[in-house]
Amino acid sequence: MLVRFISSETGEIMMFADAARSLLQVLGKDTTAKGAFLPDEMLAAARTLRDAASRAEAPPVDDEPDADGKKKEPVVALGQRAWPLIDMLERTAKGGAKANIVWEAAADF
Repeated sequence: MLVRFISSETGEIMMFADAARSLLQVLGKDTTAKGAFLPDEMLAAARTLRDAASRAEAPPVDDEPDADGKKKEPVVALGQRAWPLIDMLERTAKGGAKANIVWEAAADF
């Protein structure tokens, strides 16, 4: 399932529900089908994600092939997943009191 983050100031970001869930849980947000960031929460949320990304350990690099002899897919770090949302939060926060970010998904995730 995909989750769409839509900003009044920057456009939209789409990500898989598992990635969106991990980011929203760091922020203490419910992973409901619809939700929002209010202007007064955006900069604090961006800081929280930056802090979490800096504390997260880099995923191990595993160059060994899998059982079928294929190269394993690289693991994506929290910071890589968080950066688009951090950028959206910071840029949208500059939009003033009417700026907003909402997310939408087909169901709770």
